[in-house]
Amino acid sequence: MIFLCVGSREYQFNRLIKKMDELVSKGIIQDEVFGQIGQSDYEPKSFKFERFLSGEEFRKKRDEASIIVSHGGTGALIGALKAEKKVIAVPRLSKYKEHIDDHQLQVASVLAEGKLLLMVTEMEELSEALLRYKKADSSMKKYDKPSYVLELVNDFIKSI
Repeated sequence: MIFLCVGSREYQFNRLIKKMDELVSKGIIQDEVFGQIGQSDYEPKSFKFERFLSGEEFRKKRDEASIIVSHGGTGALIGALKAEKKVIAVPRLSKYKEHIDDHQLQVASVLAEGKLLLMVTEMEELSEALLRYKKADSSMKKYDKPSYVLELVNDFIKSI
């Protein structure tokens, strides 16, 4: 199962949800997909979704997933990596009015440079990233940082 998560803050992420819906409807993604779509206006037609999940429901979906496609939220990314999941980070971009700035791009870039996940910034890259994970066991390194990393990243983001 592929778990799509876009967070619960007040920002839409229609661009990502539409692309996932397109990939499923065209048969490019043949896995089951479940999406947590938050405040987005677009509702997928080709896969099951909920707007919001409890913490327990979120962890259950994350644990069931073989691949996680996530917005660039620090908590979602670090949680998925600690759960030893294959992660494709799709940061929200300010140029598409998905967030007020590009801090998600900065966070995801650091993790991608460390070979902990794959990062996609433009939707035409998404199917290739999914295919890469389907073909290989994983070329990503295991995330083994102490828990205080999340606090450091959050402190850094707040200081920007």
